[in-house]
Amino acid sequence: MREIVIGKNESGQRLDKYLQKYLREANKSFLYKMLRKKNIKLNGAKASGGEMLKPGDRVAIYFSEDTLQKFRGERKVSQYPVTDLTVVYEDEHVALLNKPAGMLSQKAKKEDVTLVEYFLGYLQQIGQWQPGGSFTPGICNRLDRNTSGIVIAGKSLMGLQKMSELLKERRVDKYYLTIVEGVMTEPAVVRGYLSKDTEKNQVRIYEEGGPGRVRIETGYEPLKNNGDYTLLKVKLITGKTHQIRSHLASIGHPLLCDIKYGARKQNGQTSFFLHAEKVCFPAMEGEFSGLDGKVITAPIPPRFENMIKKLFGK
Repeated sequence: MREIVIGKNESGQRLDKYLQKYLREANKSFLYKMLRKKNIKLNGAKASGGEMLKPGDRVAIYFSEDTLQKFRGERKVSQYPVTDLTVVYEDEHVALLNKPAGMLSQKAKKEDVTLVEYFLGYLQQIGQWQPGGSFTPGICNRLDRNTSGIVIAGKSLMGLQKMSELLKERRVDKYYLTIVEGVMTEPAVVRGYLSKDTEKNQVRIYEEGGPGRVRIETGYEPLKNNGDYTLLKVKLITGKTHQIRSHLASIGHPLLCDIKYGARKQNGQTSFFLHAEKVCFPAMEGEFSGLDGKVITAPIPPRFENMIKKLFGK
């Protein structure tokens, strides 16, 4: 028999959802059968699986150790990779990470090592998480491989759920810096419809909606121009694949070096310049009061900063 005391990271979810994560090799029908037979109990009593878990609840699983290990898929604890991950904000529930350009946010292939693995390695190294539990920390938004800047991550289940909710409801303002071809002098908000070609990993922008098209909205403010290029601050109002890159290209201003979306080739430059520089949080209270109205920025990478100086001066 194994008894689990529910902590903050496990609370706030249904018992059956928790069991599906904890006994990840067992199917749903088996778990419900074990609940009916009282081989799994909640606080010493029969449970249906629909109960919402609270801190301090006790889940008792009356399996042999061999059976538990089988359904848990328990293996030797693995060591996640460690890199010089820059954390620009951190509390009990949330971490804001400064992803470098060139790093994947999430796996494209099984063998990829991504920001997620480095984040888990960081938490493992500082003793705030170990593999094998029912909850695995994760990231709440993604950036393209060659985009740098802030990625919001959840260290706890509560943090992951709350940050995902804020992003879905567009209550977190996200600002980017980029360099585009051509001269732009007036701030504006542009709207359109985006359609993704999964095979080519490329998107197209349309003026009108249609099958497979999603509405997008992008705001921008020109900061500097040199007669050929413009440094822009971009507010990402909706957040879709390649939105900033494709939307600006569709109005005749592709990102510098973004060949995929029509930019001119540049000697010695192999990728575009796009940095998620700043996030602004709304009023928050309780467990998340540390983020109440907070504005968090990520330093501009040296490669980007050098290009700004080269094109626009100090």
